Amino acid sequence: MSDNNNKGPIVQVQPLGFPWQTIDPFLFCVYHDDAYPKANGRMGPEASLAGRQIGQDFSRKDGWSMYHGDTVPGFPSHPHRGFETVTIVRKGLVDHSDSLGATARFGGGDVQWLTAGKGIVHSEMFPLLDAGAPNPLELFQIWLNLPAKNKMAEPHFTMFWSDAIPRFASDDAKGGRTEVAVIAGRLGDAANGQDPIQPLAPPPASWAAEADADVAIWTIKMTPGAQWTLPAATGEGTRRMLYFFKGAAAQIGGQRIEGPVAIELRADAPVELVNGDDESEFLVLQGRPIAEPVAQYGPFVMNTQAEISQTMADYRRTQFGGWPWDDSAPVHDAKAARFARHPGGREEVPSA
Repeated sequence: MSDNNNKGPIVQVQPLGFPWQTIDPFLFCVYHDDAYPKANGRMGPEASLAGRQIGQDFSRKDGWSMYHGDTVPGFPSHPHRGFETVTIVRKGLVDHSDSLGATARFGGGDVQWLTAGKGIVHSEMFPLLDAGAPNPLELFQIWLNLPAKNKMAEPHFTMFWSDAIPRFASDDAKGGRTEVAVIAGRLGDAANGQDPIQPLAPPPASWAAEADADVAIWTIKMTPGAQWTLPAATGEGTRRMLYFFKGAAAQIGGQRIEGPVAIELRADAPVELVNGDDESEFLVLQGRPIAEPVAQYGPFVMNTQAEISQTMADYRRTQFGGWPWDDSAPVHDAKAARFARHPGGREEVPSA
């Protein structure tokens, strides 16, 4: 539905689908919330897989899916070109491996930002490690387009560890609390006299690295009854989506909204959020549109069909560097802690 009041902050409200609706410069947003059972000792679910279409299981049977995995849930090796993936893992773990030779295990609030650029193959598996209790997984994967000038940039692998991601908390006069994780985009809170919060630096070829792109990726959690004002965007022509994905109801710009929904907001105006009686959570995606033609064929996103044809020919010829791992769905040792090993061998671990 659309907001009939042209002066109101809400442009339109739509039910959340799968994947979620997006606006330029974003291409895709999916929310995985899987209630995996106990682990079976092989990093898979201790449960029968009967009735599932293994290799293509999006059934959510019993509250979870295997996706393209056959033993461990997840997404075995697959290619990308022409865009970026931003993977925000709130619960559970992801084991990453790619054709650059990079590999990682991350989760618990960590974010991986991967610039596919001219081409990369990667796998994303969801290892289940706890044999004595359920293994919940909750993550967002967001596809951010690349402008034509950077479609063929060198691939780039970046980790934002949870403890390094800037966070903001606001306590209102009635005792409600709003918490914001600032993954991309400076967050200003002038209404509360808060100095702007600067995000970690995005990859160099990203649209988010452009000074005037006004890209923001924020997650918001509000306690029952909490009140907070989402500041206006600063850029010219910025568009903004607010995904209300957890919670029953909230007042958004003075209008009662029941979740789960995708809400397109006017980006040039602040919007008051007043939460209802349950804890609520939101995701904000905003940015100035790239405003270039989009030609997409599955995991390839270019500007013309001719470029898509070239991409397919390139992939058939080069496999984007080939797959250096013995398995198409590699996972790390069950005892391995969170880490990242970059192309060339540099290793990093979170400080907490």
